[in-house]
Amino acid sequence: MEEEGSISIQAAIEAMVIVAVEPVSTELLAQLLELPLTEVESACEQLAAEYRSRGSGFELVEVAGGYRYQSVADYSPYVERFLLDEQRARLSGAALETLAIVAYKQPISRGQIASIRGVDPDGVLRTLMARGYIDAVGNDDGPGQAILYGTTATFCEKLGIASLDDLPSIAEFIPDAEVVEALEQGLRIEPPVEPTAT
Repeated sequence: MEEEGSISIQAAIEAMVIVAVEPVSTELLAQLLELPLTEVESACEQLAAEYRSRGSGFELVEVAGGYRYQSVADYSPYVERFLLDEQRARLSGAALETLAIVAYKQPISRGQIASIRGVDPDGVLRTLMARGYIDAVGNDDGPGQAILYGTTATFCEKLGIASLDDLPSIAEFIPDAEVVEALEQGLRIEPPVEPTAT
């Protein structure tokens, strides 16, 4: 990449993205560097390709509408051992289930989540909000104007996806009708046949 004056554009991008807490958009980088957006996008793509080609332990990836540095997935076992703070504690099964419901059904109310899960989700919703994975995104138009929940940019960032469009289709997790029918037949209990009197 050519240099702007005596400053390397790629080095400037590295310097800004590495200190950022959130993913940095190419629009902001272009504004700060006073360069055309296409030139900054090209520089980011070249940086990402350079890290991949040299087999670095980190990579520059586009997630949640911006660029950030993250460790390469192949080295995640080592990174997980290194990061032992409480923020890395795993989510419970109930929290993961609730997060999946919010991700695929958003915007969704607490009552709707409760009707799907069959239990009161208040504690789990507080946990997910505290972690920054979901947030209140509006109110229902119906009686009581219930709070509606949706996922956040942090959710996309943690999953390593650019947007909710990158979530796998929920249809991939639903069995075919034949499988459901076979399960129903296998689980059906037939009443015992009473012997007929002769």
